[in-house]
Amino acid sequence: MKSNYNSRQFHKALAPWVFIPLFISSITGLLYRVSKDLLGYSRDQVHWLMSLHEGEWLGDNGELIYVLLNSLGVLWMLVTGFKMFAKTISFTKKVTNGESKG
Repeated sequence: MKSNYNSRQFHKALAPWVFIPLFISSITGLLYRVSKDLLGYSRDQVHWLMSLHEGEWLGDNGELIYVLLNSLGVLWMLVTGFKMFAKTISFTKKVTNGESKG
């Protein structure tokens, strides 16, 4: 129970910090692909979107850190989110089973 509470607190604390880079990355990736493939822009015309998407604007070391933190943030949110979801499902099953026996 205590570890689930800690996971929930960490999930809640990290979510805004993970959301912002992931939002930027997903929007710029989508805009890059749509602009290039559907709207006919050249790679050079939309390279600035890819720079934002990959974190190129942070320099070589910053780009690596940006990508690593993005990846670790996604994994952390998935693991802690799944743990909270699984806990909710098991709680729902226990309540449902307990009520049907009464």
